[in-house]
Amino acid sequence: MLGRCVACGRDEFARDFWGRQPLLSPAARLPRDFGDLLSPQMVDEIIAERGVRTPFVRMAREGTLVDRACFTRSGGFGALMPDQIDPDGVLTQFAAGATIVLQGLHRFWPPVIDFVRALTSDLGHPVQTNAYITPPANRGFEPHYDVHDVFVLQVSGTKRWRVHEPVHHHPLADQPWTDHREAIAARATEEPVIDTVLQPGDSLYLPRGWVHSAEAQGETSIHLTVGVAPFTGHDIASALVEALASEESLRESLPLGLAPVDAARTEEHARAVLDVVANLMSEKQDELSALAGGTLATRYLELTRPAAVRPLATLDAVASLDADTVLRWRDGLHGSLDDTSPDTVVLTLPTKAITFPAQCAPALRAILAGYPVTAGSLPGLDDAADGVVVLRRLLREAVVVPGRVP
Repeated sequence: MLGRCVACGRDEFARDFWGRQPLLSPAARLPRDFGDLLSPQMVDEIIAERGVRTPFVRMAREGTLVDRACFTRSGGFGALMPDQIDPDGVLTQFAAGATIVLQGLHRFWPPVIDFVRALTSDLGHPVQTNAYITPPANRGFEPHYDVHDVFVLQVSGTKRWRVHEPVHHHPLADQPWTDHREAIAARATEEPVIDTVLQPGDSLYLPRGWVHSAEAQGETSIHLTVGVAPFTGHDIASALVEALASEESLRESLPLGLAPVDAARTEEHARAVLDVVANLMSEKQDELSALAGGTLATRYLELTRPAAVRPLATLDAVASLDADTVLRWRDGLHGSLDDTSPDTVVLTLPTKAITFPAQCAPALRAILAGYPVTAGSLPGLDDAADGVVVLRRLLREAVVVPGRVP
């Protein structure tokens, strides 16, 4: 899916652009446009017919958010939630120059759901997607930077983008652009690194921290902003600090009467703690690295989701499953096997663990490999009937889903 967004190979993108510098990819060098993900007609459908609620919608004019009371209201009888999109209000604000922001499309719009899931798999970092619908000759937000990487995918209309060098390189999530407002305003007066009008089908990659602003031209502009929250060295360091909480000496209270009103009062203790940490990192490097890795894995699983299951269709599939039914591992679901016990094998998932007889280990490995399987093709079992029992349980537990032979 990365190949839809950048006009270069994966290795070149990773080496020369990822987290380093912007990349402009014209439509002529990309495999297709982005009309399958969103279109003006789809935007109208989302606003008028989908009952979308805040915070999945925002509106902004010249860098200032519009009060949501101006474009939301109750859905009426049977849908009395007060914060649903009011198409009348959206029309009024949009006609007055406000940009419509559809947030979290990867949570409710099917084409974007599939796209984001595949892109997350390609990048290995959490991904989300918003849409920006800007009326002609209007700017939604003033020059700023984002604390995540973005792929700007121009859907329809045109938009002029001005991109400037960072004033704060590689910002973290708690280091917003408003902390550098004056420096950004000054940087925006300089010669931009990129000054271009994105046409439908064009893509622009911006690493976090790069200052940018955008302005629609002579017609309504729609673009998708695909945000990527990269894990960083700071994340690993923070995870290591959490791992160090297991060390008793680091949990001891500092001396009575410390009153750390200036650095001099704590410098001695800080040095002592650093010595302890350095020794621990040397003596228990493998253990602490494993703990930190586990913390990072937990965060990744919290920020991403596997492909959604369809409850009614799943129960129908459970009831009709036979030796020839084709199933496959659920996309985006992470799991591992523990077969250290002589009697059982445990399939560990982000939210639960499922125990099987040890005989099932070869079958579970085959399923975990991701290829389509049938009850009759599973290795290590006595017969297809045993395979049906295993697959029926995995189907009910939302581990496998109906598949097809490639």
